[in-house]
Amino acid sequence: MGKFEDLQISSATLKSLKRIGFEETTPIQEMTIPLSLQGFDIIGQAQTGTGKTAAFGIPLVEKVNPKNKNIQALVIAPTRELAIQVSEELYKIGYEKHARVLAVYGGQDISRQIRALKKNPAIIVGTPGRLLDHIKRKTIRLNDIHTVVLDEADEMLNMGFIEDIEEILSSVPDERQTLLFSATMPNRIKSIGERFMKNPQHVKVKAKEMTVPQIDQFFIKVDEPEKFDALTRLLDYQSPELAIVFGRTKRRVDEVAEALSIRGYTAEGIHGDLSQGKRMSVLRKFKEGSVDVLVATDVAARGLDISGVTHVYNFDIPQDPESYVHRIGRTGRAGKQGMAITFVSPREMGYLRTVEETTKKRMKRMQVPTLAEAIEGQQKLVIEKVDTTIDENDLSLYRKASEQLLEEHDAISVISAMMKMLVKEPDTTPVKISYEAPLPLRRDKKNFGGSKKGNRSGGGGRDFKRRNQRSGKQQNRRDKKR
Repeated sequence: MGKFEDLQISSATLKSLKRIGFEETTPIQEMTIPLSLQGFDIIGQAQTGTGKTAAFGIPLVEKVNPKNKNIQALVIAPTRELAIQVSEELYKIGYEKHARVLAVYGGQDISRQIRALKKNPAIIVGTPGRLLDHIKRKTIRLNDIHTVVLDEADEMLNMGFIEDIEEILSSVPDERQTLLFSATMPNRIKSIGERFMKNPQHVKVKAKEMTVPQIDQFFIKVDEPEKFDALTRLLDYQSPELAIVFGRTKRRVDEVAEALSIRGYTAEGIHGDLSQGKRMSVLRKFKEGSVDVLVATDVAARGLDISGVTHVYNFDIPQDPESYVHRIGRTGRAGKQGMAITFVSPREMGYLRTVEETTKKRMKRMQVPTLAEAIEGQQKLVIEKVDTTIDENDLSLYRKASEQLLEEHDAISVISAMMKMLVKEPDTTPVKISYEAPLPLRRDKKNFGGSKKGNRSGGGGRDFKRRNQRSGKQQNRRDKKR
């Protein structure tokens, strides 16, 4: 890893980076920033969580002229949440240069955005539909735009925004720099590079770097009806500071979030059907730490840049390996250790194999913690809190009562009673979690089960029909080593 000081960045921007706490460059930053500062168009292939916002944000801020009162750069993002996050990070990067940043997105009052646009922002970050709306209203003037960034282009393609993006790119001045970032490179994205970019430089973060090596990856083989109790045991045993639980469907997210709340955890769910206000409220609570567990679908969580996540639990294994990489990229950031645990039904072991091939990392098998282990995990948490309280507080007001207790009882009994009062014992309150069928066995070589390794335990390929006819017991025997 290099230093930002070595990248010919202005002293003002370096001061902003120091304020944020950025010291060493990530691979995507080290490769992208010098090329971008030289004015090249860039196609960058990188996952969320690799530091790509700063990779395009630093050179973008460097090019902004604070004396120019017109809009100078557009950043196009697939979701409102990502647009807001990118704008927040660009604001921090451009703080010392006084680069004004504004986020515009659907769901927010457009007249309010029009008023904000009159305050001369230099950088606009927005979702495609709302940006196009402003361009057609002429509330965003394009004459002075020198840089356009497409962030998570493949996600915008998946969400049906590609025509809007092409229309925006056709509207901005030809003499501009264009930066495109995408986790994958389907043909439609490549065609944008061919049509709207000039001799783009290709920058790609290698797969082994895309998986974030600081993440410990585990799987638990568990039948569908036992998943929820397995999750609560893990939460009790591991006591994560901040955790995200991924579910496959909106119903799943709602039910798991409600069930966790019933069992005494501070949990909230987030998915595409929630109002913008509700989604922002949930994210704010999670970032502030008043919610410990965020339950989310892939669509809602894609692009969320939340720091401090210690654990990711895949309640349902995702249908494609890239979604898995995006999910686990929520943790293990900024050089910190993270943990990802995936629940897999016996029939889904083939999907697990293909995920391992994509991430180039074999997952370790984990057992569901026992009741005794779950209580032990909670006890460790209480002991840590007690140690901190002793170290950091004046306890003189509590000594008399403590001495009185010790006169009447032995020390072990007193501490044990206090532990029982403070420890969150596992809750067995009944909850409702609807059954979701395991993922189907498929022959789709493009996604899962296309390789020989995948075929050994449940993907697709020549033996698909034969495997699909085996009983569940036979399938289990095949995977008994795991």
